[in-house]
Amino acid sequence: MTTRPAKSPFAKLLVANRGEIAMRILRSARKRGLATVAVYSEADAGAAHVAFADEAVCIGSALPRNSYLKIDAILAAARLTGADAIHPGYGFLAENEDFAAAVQAAGLVFVGPSAQAIRAMGDKAGAKALMIAAGVPCVPGYQGDDQSPDRLAAEAARIGWPLMIKATAGGGGRGMRLVTGPEGFATALSSAKSEAKGAFGDDTVLLERAIQRPRHIEIQILADRRGNAIHLGERDCSVQRRHQKVVEEAPSPVVGPELRARMGEVSVTAVKSIGYEGAGTLEFLLDAQGQFYFMEMNTRLQVEHPVTEAITGLDLIDLQLAIAAGDPLPMAQQDVRFTGHAIEVRLCAEDPAAGFMPQSGRLAFWNPADGLRVEHALRSGAEIPPYYDSMIAKLIAHGPDRDAARRALSAGARRTEALGIRTNLEFLAACLDHPVFAAGDATTAFIAENEADLLPDLTVAEAEAATVLAGLLRAGLTGGLQHRFTAPLRLTCGDRDHDLRVQALPDGSVQVGGTPLRVLSRDPDGLCRIELAGRRAQLRLVPDGDSWLLHWQGRAWAFQDRTWHPKAGPGDAAGDGKVRASMNGRVVSVLARLGDQVPAGAPLVVLEAMKMEHTHAATLAGKVTAVNVAQGDQVGAHRVMVEVTP
Repeated sequence: MTTRPAKSPFAKLLVANRGEIAMRILRSARKRGLATVAVYSEADAGAAHVAFADEAVCIGSALPRNSYLKIDAILAAARLTGADAIHPGYGFLAENEDFAAAVQAAGLVFVGPSAQAIRAMGDKAGAKALMIAAGVPCVPGYQGDDQSPDRLAAEAARIGWPLMIKATAGGGGRGMRLVTGPEGFATALSSAKSEAKGAFGDDTVLLERAIQRPRHIEIQILADRRGNAIHLGERDCSVQRRHQKVVEEAPSPVVGPELRARMGEVSVTAVKSIGYEGAGTLEFLLDAQGQFYFMEMNTRLQVEHPVTEAITGLDLIDLQLAIAAGDPLPMAQQDVRFTGHAIEVRLCAEDPAAGFMPQSGRLAFWNPADGLRVEHALRSGAEIPPYYDSMIAKLIAHGPDRDAARRALSAGARRTEALGIRTNLEFLAACLDHPVFAAGDATTAFIAENEADLLPDLTVAEAEAATVLAGLLRAGLTGGLQHRFTAPLRLTCGDRDHDLRVQALPDGSVQVGGTPLRVLSRDPDGLCRIELAGRRAQLRLVPDGDSWLLHWQGRAWAFQDRTWHPKAGPGDAAGDGKVRASMNGRVVSVLARLGDQVPAGAPLVVLEAMKMEHTHAATLAGKVTAVNVAQGDQVGAHRVMVEVTP
């Protein structure tokens, strides 16, 4: 549903964001007949949103504080291009009251709530105080101005354990820590404040009693400047890792019409009481007894808004633009209809097998599955920079019921091909397939309680992938075998070697360790059809530098041919005392000093990548004999940062 005002007060929209959400906003703006402007950092010069917009302006260097968080540069871009409205998207400056005020002071339209509303509800502590005053159930906690470590420690002891430390200025799990007892409080507080300062420029935190195994339920609201407000039902965002949402769905499998009406009424009353305008979301914890507790309000569009769009048939960004243009809501509460079920998963550049470490680099091949709604700004060959959030796409399925949507999304996730960097695609499919999620019983503890199932041992699957690749490499695709003698082949995946023996057979097929493989066809884009031990299947094989990238049976693999390379000894990398960067990132702090004696496991360097901090520790006990980085340095993956000699 797209609304069409008779006359809009703005004609050119600047999108103050990047990636998939910038693309999403640009599409809705274009449908509405608006001219569009993109802004970009130097790292994003070749990004999709830059090419898609009518005009684009570079606003600074790669780090967010020098570009996407730079209010003056964004306003200068608006003046340069004649943009008369700005949409902030989500993240970056979307919930920054100073930005909203600056846009309005410049005589431009801010597509979102007023600075006053952002101040009232965007700050977690302030919003919680308003809700308590309004009689809305809230989790016991502390949201005071005294942020001294002693006061916070005393309040933590009063609230009791376990408790949550939360940054008041932001979201997305950043600046948030679960603390199970007093012994870990000081360290968690320092880490949360540091992360919050880096992500949001504000290290203020609040404390809350942790509710064990709740559901995370949020209510989508829309409000216009004439005092009208409605809700569009709930989304269930319970499947989370480190407090970051992984899977979202609408409606919730545990919210019925009566509870939906109660939560919706509370949410609408809250936004009306502060004169809220635009789209917003109130987030609640729902316990096993059906009692809900207000957590926070996001005064912006949410990442997971597509599931609400799917079940309501509404375009939320178009409605944001209509409200910003001064139009009344085009419907009343009784006009809102829900159809079917929708589920979304967040595709992230991260390695689940390595603790979900963020990944950056070149996406060699990208081919999203058909049959899904896929929000992205990707293409084959695109660079994934290390400076921003690790989420690179969203996959959404809508079906007549929950199970139909779940099955479609799982199949689509396995068919989606993202090669060249590690992603969480297989992990997402495993979440969707898990019997606890399939039954609708997943709480916020789902991933932690089922990690062994969601991150299975892939030894057998990797061996089969190596077998398939060996057959492909020796079956004529890269020269092939010119004889029928058994030939050795050593393929490496990560730090694991696969020693294989391949023999050409008279019928043109090959045999890999006793397994026959025949290549039936290969397209120029790497799509291959094979017959393996009597079964036919298709796969994707893409060369990328010295690697072979393989998408086989719903999984992505990266192998190197090391047949003629000397074998590495066991523990060569881990046992040499060299602490290497596990990703591209920025050095936040260097804890090691030359000459220090450190035990194994001692933290030495903290890196920030994709808005998260990652501590790198000593791999062995010894003396620090080299410190090769300093605070503020940008480092590449595998760079030796500190050296420890036993």
